[in-house]
Amino acid sequence: MKFSNTLINWYLQNKRELPWRKTKNPYFIWLSEIMLQQTRVAQGLSYYLKFTEAFPTVFDLAKADESTVLKMWQGLGYYSRARNLHFTAKHIANDLNGEFPSTYKNIIKLKGIGDYTASAIASFAFNKPNAVVDGNVYRVLSRYFGIETAINSSTGIKEFKTLAQSLIDKKQPANYNQAIMEFGAIQCKPQKPLCIFCPLSDSCVALQKNVVEKLPIKEKKLKVRNRYFNFLVIKTDDNKTILLKRKGKGIWQGLYQFPLIESKKNINKNELITTEEFNNLFPHEITISLFNKKEIVHKLSHQHLHTQFWIVETKKLPQAEINWNKVEKYPVPILIANFLETYQAKK
Repeated sequence: MKFSNTLINWYLQNKRELPWRKTKNPYFIWLSEIMLQQTRVAQGLSYYLKFTEAFPTVFDLAKADESTVLKMWQGLGYYSRARNLHFTAKHIANDLNGEFPSTYKNIIKLKGIGDYTASAIASFAFNKPNAVVDGNVYRVLSRYFGIETAINSSTGIKEFKTLAQSLIDKKQPANYNQAIMEFGAIQCKPQKPLCIFCPLSDSCVALQKNVVEKLPIKEKKLKVRNRYFNFLVIKTDDNKTILLKRKGKGIWQGLYQFPLIESKKNINKNELITTEEFNNLFPHEITISLFNKKEIVHKLSHQHLHTQFWIVETKKLPQAEINWNKVEKYPVPILIANFLETYQAKK
């Protein structure tokens, strides 16, 4: 009990004041948890406030169209989170009469919700004794107990979940779960943890063995794939352009992009204009220039996108139906959003 009591006492004195900690509303807690996956609190906070203002209830989110949700999500990345969020909001609003499930067993059945999120919602909204295990929890437990099992292995996932569940304070599970996550976020940090001021330092195995910086252990990641993107930024004489909605199950599903020619390596202008895709798109005379003189490398979890933006000026194109004044209304990947910000500033 010393472990859980120490963490809760530390939390009550050191916790950050965050809006989702001041509510038991499962809708708001669910929003915050989905947004904070793979996202720092400092970045996620503004999105949370924006979403709760625009969609104060699950019914409001359910009624929105997907394009609006994706546009508001723009910049958070991992857009499948937003699509699943919208899908589940419609399910809760339309099939469950707006009532959020109250048990881990039923919460985890919802699309886009895994073990961690289901445990968090059950605990924070309904005070159920379901232990959360996120990156912060893995780090605290692996260091304190000196566990060398890889946290991203199937064995490790089971081992840490079992341990976390055995440690939870069943009288105040919400406080305990918040405490161990907050402790990992601001005390037992990934780099330069504050061991000298740690209330658990006298019993931390990693500190005693001088292996704090080596834990937790992760198995090697999958090989990163390099891809080469050439975006054709079209501007017609009547100030129109083309934006295409990405389909399929790949990256950026549901977002918009300029016409794309993917190549096997970085290509120059002459190589680009001789491609079949380019010639099919531009039957008339064009003026073309490379906007970014140095390739932009956009890093995703398992892909590095080596990107060039080509400005193509031409006469009227039947496919070019979007006025440049309307471009900012479309949800686009952050890679394109950053380009547009720079491009518009230089015009």
